[in-house]
Amino acid sequence: MSNRPGEPDLDAPEAPPDDAHRDEAPLETLSPEERLFRMRHSAAHVLAEAVIELFPEGKYAIGPPIEHGFYYDFDLPRPLTPEDLERIERRMRRTIKRNVPIEGQWIPKDEARAIFADQPYKLELIDEIDDETVGYFRHAEFDDLCEGRHMEQTGQVGAFTLTHVSGAYWRGDERRPMLQRVYGALFPTQEELDAYLAAREEAERRDHRRLGRELDLFSTHEEYGPGLIYWHPKGARVRLEMEELWRNEHLDAGYELVYTPHTGRSTLWEQSGHLDFYAESMYSPMDVDGSDFYMKPMNCPFHIQIYKNARRSYRELPMRLAELGTVYRYERSGTLHGMLRVRGFTQDDAHIICTPDQVEDEIVGVVELFLRVLGAFGFHEVRARLSTRPDEKYVGAVEDWDLAETSLRAALERTGLAYEVDEGEGAFYGPKIDFDLVDALGRDWQCSTVQFDFNLPERFEMGYIAEDGQEHRPFMVHRALYGSIERFMGILIEHYAGALPLWLAPVQATVIPIADRHVEYAGTVRDALAARRLRVEVDDGGDRMGAKIRKAQLQKVPYMLVVGDREAEGGAVSLRHRALGDLGPTPLAEAVDRIAHERDTRAPDPEPEEAA
Repeated sequence: MSNRPGEPDLDAPEAPPDDAHRDEAPLETLSPEERLFRMRHSAAHVLAEAVIELFPEGKYAIGPPIEHGFYYDFDLPRPLTPEDLERIERRMRRTIKRNVPIEGQWIPKDEARAIFADQPYKLELIDEIDDETVGYFRHAEFDDLCEGRHMEQTGQVGAFTLTHVSGAYWRGDERRPMLQRVYGALFPTQEELDAYLAAREEAERRDHRRLGRELDLFSTHEEYGPGLIYWHPKGARVRLEMEELWRNEHLDAGYELVYTPHTGRSTLWEQSGHLDFYAESMYSPMDVDGSDFYMKPMNCPFHIQIYKNARRSYRELPMRLAELGTVYRYERSGTLHGMLRVRGFTQDDAHIICTPDQVEDEIVGVVELFLRVLGAFGFHEVRARLSTRPDEKYVGAVEDWDLAETSLRAALERTGLAYEVDEGEGAFYGPKIDFDLVDALGRDWQCSTVQFDFNLPERFEMGYIAEDGQEHRPFMVHRALYGSIERFMGILIEHYAGALPLWLAPVQATVIPIADRHVEYAGTVRDALAARRLRVEVDDGGDRMGAKIRKAQLQKVPYMLVVGDREAEGGAVSLRHRALGDLGPTPLAEAVDRIAHERDTRAPDPEPEEAA
């Protein structure tokens, strides 16, 4: 069972199919996207057949097409091995070579229950379908419960390979059985598959979880709390640079920094609506003196309390409140992923409270700030999506929505940023712009957001005294630049494959004495660098010089300063760069100036041809 291409529901089957899906359209009429969807969907069925042939006692659950391929979940008597995957793939290729028909029909639910009597996961799905009939597909001797959209025969599935196995809770619920999810990659041609596999290999090389461990940046400890990040000293140095840039840019842009509590009484979350609409993503309450307190999932209600702490005049607006606020949200354990999907994280949150005539200029300022800071991190390709008022369910006056949407469009056009419009896809409480970063592998990452809110100002009765002496409701804008410190850090690690720009690097230079007699001069070099507030270490261990250089390279240190007799006598260093290699003898003062200049200008790594 599956959703539309690239958007599988990993936690539940699709809703029962409507009549439009009951007929399989002729293949020659299909779009390339639909044809690829059907290839991947059909391959998932062939995968399930192969696994059950090898493990007759196994139980099979769901197997949708997904972006880049397909998967199927199994309950098996033992963990699958790499050798098992090879055997499964061989059996799949045998079925594909036989080119057997894939045939489907709609059968009564009672008949389906009889067919799948020994398949508890299929029976659960059948019981949840409201229709009196269910989709049933068969190829060779293999039966499956499915709503359709397949190729006509198994030989039409394209080029594929099985890639890996992971654990997945049934329905994404950690209280349910842990299944084995077998993944496959599939494309129409072998050439496309090979290109994808090469890109996947590069993505694995850049995986922030592996690099975070190898570079000693962060760790997670499942036994003491899944989805919680432990920042190691080197990772904390990077975080401090991220936070310092953020603070300085916001102060320069007229924001005021605030700090708010980590927890609040239930009455706050009732008034904000979070307990009505967001409770499943909040941690259970703590009883404190007979009252329920919740860890905050968001900062906005706290910022509103700061605003409401005094009677406000139009002369005080716009008010821009910004915070690096740590929030806590419950995520299913099966969805947690390193720094990219966590349960505790620090949002770079800000709220702008302003009058209607200030809205457009404020949004322009936000977009310019976003682009400036993202550019400092090396993200120069940014894509924007404007989401507008839903057709039916929304709060707020239409004229306020129109003003907000007009302001968002104008801001994008005034800043020259290309954008797409998702009509009707705004949240019920306001329109928004989402900004997608494009990384070194061409992947999109949604991080920055600017979002109007017509809901909370009403719930909290926010107001200001206008020029006419009357109280009016202000406009309120939520916005986040990084999205979260943790997620942005994970993206940075993968974008740079761990080789962060010098200004961000946890260690900016390593001094390497060739022999013990050079350690004293190495200390002098270290002190000269440290005096310019550069992050420097001395490798005075017993390894040979080549091993020390190799170690610094593996740790992605931008500069290595090798010192021996000649350097000590001449007050110089032998300078090396991680990308440029050997830069030759350099006076110490010149080397320090070079490194400090790169730090101060937030310069990207020079390309090798720039060495001259």
